[in-house]
Amino acid sequence: MTELTIAVASGGPQPQTTFRALERLVVDTVGVKLFTLMELDHARGVAWRSYSNRPDAYPVSGEKPIQQNAWSEIVERRQQMFVANSIEEIAAVFADYELIQQLGCESCLNIPVVIAGRVRGTLNCLHDAGHYTPQRVASAESLKLPGALAFLLAAELRTTEEIT
Repeated sequence: MTELTIAVASGGPQPQTTFRALERLVVDTVGVKLFTLMELDHARGVAWRSYSNRPDAYPVSGEKPIQQNAWSEIVERRQQMFVANSIEEIAAVFADYELIQQLGCESCLNIPVVIAGRVRGTLNCLHDAGHYTPQRVASAESLKLPGALAFLLAAELRTTEEIT
């Protein structure tokens, strides 16, 4: 976690420096081919992608309405991780499953980041079919606090308009 600590303290381009360090921590902890961060604003009912390691396929984007479905029940309401280890399970909740499969991903782990009782966002991890085993899912618990730190940093920078 030292790299993330250094990244947070860095005066470099933020929050991207911290988001990249968080990605490397996720790679080391659970493995990932496609990694994105989704942030939520419940008061306004919107979500946005604030980081992507594949901006060619999943660019950082503007806001979109928060969808209500089985995924939101698990991740937002229950505040539990969503795990899908086949493209069929992914297709059941994500309309972009074909693009996910084209990118060589057929498993998904979405880690909710809860701050002050609300899901602030998710760490979205995608990999080969069957990748997110019970052991990896258990290891993913350790990513919630680093995720919270990254989201809080981004929120602080938006408040002070210091995003670079």
